[in-house]
Amino acid sequence: MTNYKPIKNLLSKGTTNSKTAKNEIETYILYLAPADTLQGFNLCPFASEGCKKSCLYSAGRGRFSNVQESRINKAKFWAYDRKRFYIQLTEEILKIYTKSKITGKDVAIRLNGTSDIDHIGLIKKYTGIDLLSAFYSNLKFYDYTKNINHIKRYLNTPYKITFSKSEANNNEVEEALNLGANVAVVFSNELPATYKGKEVINGDLTDYRYNDPKNVIIGLKAKGSAKKDLSGFVVTSNIFKSQLFK
Repeated sequence: MTNYKPIKNLLSKGTTNSKTAKNEIETYILYLAPADTLQGFNLCPFASEGCKKSCLYSAGRGRFSNVQESRINKAKFWAYDRKRFYIQLTEEILKIYTKSKITGKDVAIRLNGTSDIDHIGLIKKYTGIDLLSAFYSNLKFYDYTKNINHIKRYLNTPYKITFSKSEANNNEVEEALNLGANVAVVFSNELPATYKGKEVINGDLTDYRYNDPKNVIIGLKAKGSAKKDLSGFVVTSNIFKSQLFK
C-alpha cells in the first residue's frame, strides 16, 4: 500500500521543539502520530486515557494542522510500508553519523518524540544494522516509554530509556524503579525533593536524558492540557505529599 506522500526527512532537528532545543548536544527527533490517531494502528500501545488527554502532540508547532498532517503521513509510511520506512530512517541516521564523525561531536537521537515503538529493534530487523554497537558510540539514543518490556530489554545498554508514569501503571513504575531504571513523573506544581523514596531531578532543564544519574525520578511540570488533568496522570500536591516518604 502507498497511502502516504513521499517524505524527504523523517527526522526533525531538535531546535524545532522548545524542550529539545534546550539540549546542549545537537539533537534529532522522530515525530509520528501518537496512540490511535491513525485509524487501525496504535503507535503508543500502553498510553492511558490520562496520557492521551495530556499528550503534547498538539502543543507548540504541533497545534498547526500542517504539522499534524505531516506526522500522520509519517505514521502512514510506518504503518503501510514498514521495511522502506526503516531503510529510509536508517539512511538518515547514518548520514548524521557520518557528519558527526567528521565534526568529532556526539549527536543525540530521540526516535519516539510522539510514539512508543522499539525503533532500534525494528531497524536491526529490517536492515541488519545494530545502532547500539560500539561502532556508533557517537550517536546517543534516548527515549521515554510506558512499555516496561522496553526498559527490561535495553537496561544497561547505550540506549537510555526513561519509564513514564501514568495514572494506570503504578505497578510497572515500582518494577522499573526496582530494576534501577529512571521514571518520569508529571507534577502539578513545584517538584518535591523525593518521590517514592527516590531523588527527584528537574527534567525540564533539558530533554537530553543520557547523562541523568541512575534510579531517580525525572520530575516534569504539567504543561498545556495536562494542567487540567483530573485522571491522576498528573501527580497533584495532595497525592505526592502522601507518597513523598514511601
